[in-house]
Amino acid sequence: MAVPRSKTSKARTRRRQSINMKLVAPNLVECGNCGNRVLLHRVCPKCGFYRGKQVIVPESNG
Repeated sequence: MAVPRSKTSKARTRRRQSINMKLVAPNLVECGNCGNRVLLHRVCPKCGFYRGKQVIVPESNG
């Protein structure tokens, strides 16, 4: 059975862990109707369009 020869240092452990804890920015695309930035495969909350069709009627904030 494999046994480590020495203790893994805190720096080495944290360096290895930090590689896997990176945050990834969401992929945003422009809405084809209004130009608002939205997540992929989501209805635009500003105009209510998805793939060129009106899916929902957005609530007005006024």
